[in-house]
Amino acid sequence: MSLPHLTVIDHPLARHLLTRLRDKTTPPEQFRATARRLAYPLVLEATRDLPLREVTVTTPLDIAEGAVLAEALVVIPVLRAGLGLLEAVTDVFPEATVGYAGLARDEETALPHRYYLKLPPLHGRRALVLEPMLATGGSLSETVTLVKEAGGSAITAVCVVAAPEGVARMTADHPDVRIVCAALDDGLTSNFYITPGLGDMGDRLFGT
Repeated sequence: MSLPHLTVIDHPLARHLLTRLRDKTTPPEQFRATARRLAYPLVLEATRDLPLREVTVTTPLDIAEGAVLAEALVVIPVLRAGLGLLEAVTDVFPEATVGYAGLARDEETALPHRYYLKLPPLHGRRALVLEPMLATGGSLSETVTLVKEAGGSAITAVCVVAAPEGVARMTADHPDVRIVCAALDDGLTSNFYITPGLGDMGDRLFGT
């Protein structure tokens, strides 16, 4: 399968943290902290191509040429699991605005059902959609559709693990959206869970 829009980050720390997340004995408080730590390299990779504007600043000693970010950022976690990555993004980009997309997956059909949507202005801004588990791709595809309908155009999806089925769905539905993740796993179970995966990320984040 051709994956032109998929980036799997390659860093020893990311592999270490992902292994902690996969381990079923990792308790919720450690799981939350580990997910946040893993979000940092994911977000840095996802924003690698943010445009810059050249500026001149005065240091305590001299004049220096530098650069500042030239594009505003909107962060949209897909509830609830996306909340596990949000704090790290706002740590790195405190000026980012935040929207929320609430989608619940029907456990029998795996189809997404929208129950909440609140988006800030999107025109002229980069959008990061935080969807940790890219399984069938239904929730992420639906969220990206909603973001585009609201005026978003430059969109990157940030995931923890992805299944080939979800990547294929996104490639078909939204070939212009880049996907950044920590691992491309083997596939889906009969219940549409990613395998080997790390279980239900929302449940493991919040101890439910």
